[in-house]
Amino acid sequence: MKALTWHGKRDVRVEEVPDPRIEEPTDAIIKVTSTAICGSDLHLYEVLGPFLTPGDILGHETMGIVEEVGSGVENLQPGDRVVVPFNISCGSCFMCDRGLFAQCETTQVRELGKGARLFGYTSLYGAVPGGQAEYLRVPQAHFGPIKVPEEHPDERWLFLSDILPTAWQAVEYADVEPGGTLAVLGLGPVGQLAVRCARAMDVERVIGVDPVPERRALAAKYGAEVLDPADVGDVAEALIEMTSGRGPEGVVDAVGMEAHGSPVAKVAQSAVGLLPDAVARPLTDKMAIDRLSVLRAALKGVRRGGTVSISGVYGGEVDPLPLMEMFDRGIQVRMGQCHVKRWIDELMPHVQDEADPLGTQDLTTHRVPLSEAPRMYELFQKKEDGCIKVVLEP
Repeated sequence: MKALTWHGKRDVRVEEVPDPRIEEPTDAIIKVTSTAICGSDLHLYEVLGPFLTPGDILGHETMGIVEEVGSGVENLQPGDRVVVPFNISCGSCFMCDRGLFAQCETTQVRELGKGARLFGYTSLYGAVPGGQAEYLRVPQAHFGPIKVPEEHPDERWLFLSDILPTAWQAVEYADVEPGGTLAVLGLGPVGQLAVRCARAMDVERVIGVDPVPERRALAAKYGAEVLDPADVGDVAEALIEMTSGRGPEGVVDAVGMEAHGSPVAKVAQSAVGLLPDAVARPLTDKMAIDRLSVLRAALKGVRRGGTVSISGVYGGEVDPLPLMEMFDRGIQVRMGQCHVKRWIDELMPHVQDEADPLGTQDLTTHRVPLSEAPRMYELFQKKEDGCIKVVLEP
């Protein structure tokens, strides 16, 4: 089959690789009909290369048609149309029983101290082959895949694999009280959907911040007040000024480790990327190589007693944070990989609504064949051609 494989920094290729096969009774094989490039995939394209091996198959936003199931999978049959959550969870362990599917104890990468295995996302999360391919092996298929109707194009359902529940969780974690204000920092795919989820949850006022004009325009279409950080200078001060001198009740950081506005940390990331993998891995995993300008703006701009919700991916363990200020202001912080299946029942009525209130079919700016994936990674990273969301068609 054809699949997108990683070969080095900014070097991804579509190649012929062996077809996946059933390896465990709880496996399924799906024929991929749509697979998306996630903003977090760009971290693999740039910063997290030390945890990848040439030939690794990328991609964790996938849907398709079931081709084959193992003997332990009774909930699926060939021909079912399914969306595949990006985290691989068993549905019945201690963590799964508590809805913490991203911490599944059956699939945890214990040897590296990490949570549940993820599709297409480095050795830190199990080096499981990803879905930017013609076929995908799905472990724990007795629980994970979400059956969806035949109606509507793939994009109506595809984002249930990751970015839609991630956005929903981000807004839930922000815990904005009735009549309150939510700020969303970063209007990429997750940020866009966070704006829409906030409106669906009756958050009265949403402020979106992003340097890219096309992203600001799309968020404004869904009711956000939008800011260009270049126009306001200090984002935290601007948020406070816009909210009666207090700051928003909740702030979502939808950017993560490669934030703009952190030139020194960017140099550090680049320097680590030049080191041999054996040296770069511990520096990336244990030291402070995150670019923190957006997170700092969130922490300094949120209201006293408010909540910062982090959905953007961070990697360092000793990142410097303004702890005295956070303590003094009583800030709450919630974060983590999305527990995809925890939110599906809440999301389904919105996704199934014929009016498409979350605009699932309004997010994709580029739908292209899988063969064009290398060009799309470059385009997405550079934020060119109005690129907000890329969907690949194997």
